[in-house]
Amino acid sequence: MSKPSLHQQQSSMGQYLRDPEHCAPPAQMDPARAQVYRDLVFANLASLLSGTFPVLVKILGDERWRSLVRIFLRDYRARTPKFGEIAQEFVEFLAAEPEALSDGAWPPFMVELAHYEWVEMVLQQSDAEPLFAGDVALLLDRALQVSPLAWPLAYAWPVQLLGPDYQPDALPDQPTLLLVRRAQDWSVRFSGLSPLAWRLLQRIGEFPGLTGLAQLQGLAVEAGMLGASEFFEGGLVLLRQMHGEGVVGVV
Repeated sequence: MSKPSLHQQQSSMGQYLRDPEHCAPPAQMDPARAQVYRDLVFANLASLLSGTFPVLVKILGDERWRSLVRIFLRDYRARTPKFGEIAQEFVEFLAAEPEALSDGAWPPFMVELAHYEWVEMVLQQSDAEPLFAGDVALLLDRALQVSPLAWPLAYAWPVQLLGPDYQPDALPDQPTLLLVRRAQDWSVRFSGLSPLAWRLLQRIGEFPGLTGLAQLQGLAVEAGMLGASEFFEGGLVLLRQMHGEGVVGVV
């Protein structure tokens, strides 16, 4: 029998590291050495991910968490060699609803909770610059922009409340709307948003050329409140508040 090529040995080793339950290590490699590599790869991946998803780890428990990491390692083909981006690949893996996770044994909120926890890490490590907010007096006259360090998010599940002691199995009637932002001290802060506040931030991204006045008018049309002075005044107060927090600024 001819000696396996280097490519064949590497392929065999990769398959073994991913799925040791069904794949053998390279024939000419000492099984004990192969097991050391196998255990190191799995332990490093599990440790890397658990630091980003601590709440999910607590909810699943050690056994199911390790099983989930094993499925990810076995079935998913990451597109990045960077350790800092593996967590994003993990979230994308969960969102793709792989067949291996379709047996109903996993929490129905798992994908959204993983995304919620991932967002905190992304904002903490982001290289984006804080927004130059500009003059608050120009909010109505100039086009607006949302800070790259402030993300308005919408979830079907109350992700900010989930934990070992709170694991709902039925969707609530209303979505969870959140603003996640990195403050000047680099801490990541989460706060609830009203539907109108969330839509206003969304509109600024959708229609970046509109002035603050036009944004409030458009929001009033959507809400069926065009011409209502109280609605406009409330919207202006909201814009000023978000300006003061560095969430919204003038272009």
